[in-house]
Amino acid sequence: MKILVTGTAGFIGSHLANKLIARGDEVVGLDSINDYYDQRVKYGRLERSGITKNDLEYGRLVHSATHSNYRFIKLQLEDKAAIDKLFENESFDAVCNLAAQAGVRYSLQNPQAYIDANIVGFLNILEACRHFNVENLSYASSSSVYGLNESLPFSTSDNVDHPISLYAASKKSNELMAHTYSHLFGIRTTGLRFFTVYGPWGRPDMALFLFTKAALEGREIEVFNNGNMLRDFTYIDDIVEGITRVIDNPATGRSAWRGEKPDPSSSSAPYKIYNIGNNNPVKLMDFIQAIENALGKEVPKKMMPLQAGDVPATYADVTDLVEDLDYKPATPVQQGIYNFVKWYREFFKV
Repeated sequence: MKILVTGTAGFIGSHLANKLIARGDEVVGLDSINDYYDQRVKYGRLERSGITKNDLEYGRLVHSATHSNYRFIKLQLEDKAAIDKLFENESFDAVCNLAAQAGVRYSLQNPQAYIDANIVGFLNILEACRHFNVENLSYASSSSVYGLNESLPFSTSDNVDHPISLYAASKKSNELMAHTYSHLFGIRTTGLRFFTVYGPWGRPDMALFLFTKAALEGREIEVFNNGNMLRDFTYIDDIVEGITRVIDNPATGRSAWRGEKPDPSSSSAPYKIYNIGNNNPVKLMDFIQAIENALGKEVPKKMMPLQAGDVPATYADVTDLVEDLDYKPATPVQQGIYNFVKWYREFFKV
């Protein structure tokens, strides 16, 4: 297939692009390369796939130096004219939209960034799919949409009308927008609620990166909610395998779906929502212990209260993804953390 993957300077997007390239798809990557976090990591991810910083120019497609089936364009999702031009010129078979303004805590400080990238930008993707005949759209949602819901494990049949951050609200909005376009225009849309993704090339604003960096610099780490946190940590390779299966199996309408008792995760339209997680939540203190084991040192800890916008526990019910697409996350946390620490030491030479 010819696939547009947005967010390919990002953590998940870069890994997905490399997998699709390796299996022979023609891939166009897109990213704005903003300065939300350390751009060295973003450019490092791009360099892995043969895209060098010095070759980049806004709005211009760049050919990979190492893969004949990969090109990249630096572009903002909010730039509607440029997005439309790209879709018109390239005639994509499928789109996987992973580009977004990420981060729960940052949404408390800079809410406008989430409206621009996550709402306006996603609308531009939907409109481009509509007008340029792309019927296969998958996109990133988030486990944060569960908000105040305390019913564990989180199920896609649960109500998610109580977000506690603008980031979560923007992701729930994406799901609603996607359903509208599935219903009105027949675009086959699949939303993926990611659960705490980690691994090599991970985001510098995530716990694993922050903890490892602090430990290697001899600083204490901040442990929120006094360590009483439960997270469905999901290794990047398992996430990418799930996304690939979704791209290969676009949503279809459910003939059994009924409006008098509506299932929020599916529809009579070609629309589907999946949780994509490890289905095996880990205590935060056990996660920290695994980091200490990988580093070979104990890390001093500062216990902190729960931060605004955070939830104490996440736990994914991935039954639908297992039954529909035979999804089986397989990477133990200890192995995943070891792989991350090894990458971190090599990349930052520490």
